[in-house]
Amino acid sequence: MLKKTKDAFTEPKYVLTLAFVVTLFMLWGLAMTMGDVLNRHFQHVLHISKSRSTLVQFSMFGAYAVMGIPAGLFMKRYGYKHGVILGLLLYAFGAFLFIPAADSESFTFFRIALFILACGLATLETVAHPFVASLGSQRTSAQRLNFAQGFNGLGGISGTLLGGYFILKAGQLHSNDLHAVKVVYEVIGFVILSIAVGFFFLKVPAITYDSSEEEHTINSSAEKSIKPQSLKGLFKHRHFVWAVLAQFCCVAAQGGTWAFFIIYGVEVMKLSGEKAAYYFGLSMFLKMFGRFLGAFLLRYITANKLLAIFALGNILMCLIIAQSFGWVSFIALIALNFFFSVMFPTIYGLGLKDLGPYKQQASSFIVMGVAGGAVFPHIMGVVADHDVAKSYYVPIICYAFIFLFAIKLSKIRNRF
Repeated sequence: MLKKTKDAFTEPKYVLTLAFVVTLFMLWGLAMTMGDVLNRHFQHVLHISKSRSTLVQFSMFGAYAVMGIPAGLFMKRYGYKHGVILGLLLYAFGAFLFIPAADSESFTFFRIALFILACGLATLETVAHPFVASLGSQRTSAQRLNFAQGFNGLGGISGTLLGGYFILKAGQLHSNDLHAVKVVYEVIGFVILSIAVGFFFLKVPAITYDSSEEEHTINSSAEKSIKPQSLKGLFKHRHFVWAVLAQFCCVAAQGGTWAFFIIYGVEVMKLSGEKAAYYFGLSMFLKMFGRFLGAFLLRYITANKLLAIFALGNILMCLIIAQSFGWVSFIALIALNFFFSVMFPTIYGLGLKDLGPYKQQASSFIVMGVAGGAVFPHIMGVVADHDVAKSYYVPIICYAFIFLFAIKLSKIRNRF
């Protein structure tokens, strides 16, 4: 019989902080899907190949490999709040760099801007996940992460709609140049900067978290009560090590499948770029719905079982997509995001479980796993240069490993 957990979702003192941090998930969701819109637009305006256009994803996800550990060290020294502010400032600075990049019509300049923006995203993710996980009981951390990631889906929808209407819409005055890209990112930069100012004035309460049966109190401004932990001790936790690899596969699959969604719609389904972007928005809605549904289901189903079910769902979807069955395959492509929905936050939650004072360091390494999105799109791009549908066979490797992690490798056992 299914047993309902009695642990509270969060505590009243954390509600305002949780609400503010949840908005961060929406902000990097917007940036990520805007990157996939740019992937298509750069091919059209800058006349680059599919495989070369995936350097957009390389620049964005590669920033996670570079910034993961520095962001974690910054957070450990200065606290969650200052970590969030640093991430927002980098995000805004990268967005403002789109202005000179568009003026110069330089793909390399755009990649530099995207890299700096993504350093901000990496910092936000490094901070926000353990932040959300700590805002209540460890036993409900996966629920909070899936709930917060639901708003990441809302940001993803916003990114596809903004990109589809302002950048990819045909017949506009600037549909064949980079002016719209410049204006959109200028507005984004000012919005992010204003949010950073708001977060600066937010009072963050002291945070408590449990490790086994002990409770530790952390000053959220500086976490001075936590002494530096050795990496050797952290890497003795097998489930954490496998979580890093699972997250690498998770974001590798995400980066590839998202990068070629609009291209699949244009080349296989013969849709306009604008319409394909709107269908991408529908897919992101299903991702958001899946995360809210996942947050609910996790009250009744263990996290690893839910992850295994959704991994199998994505393997099936990829097999259907690769067959080019017309609308049947395209519907499977849209549904892919529903099954992808719970993966990132659930892997994160499973990886941080029972790590106690190692949580902050562990978060840095799990965020570095996002670098999988820098490598995989190019591999899919090489296949997509010949047949974009067949390129969807490639992510099956990633989903198979995530399934293995869910059913076996995520279990907390004796240390290495």
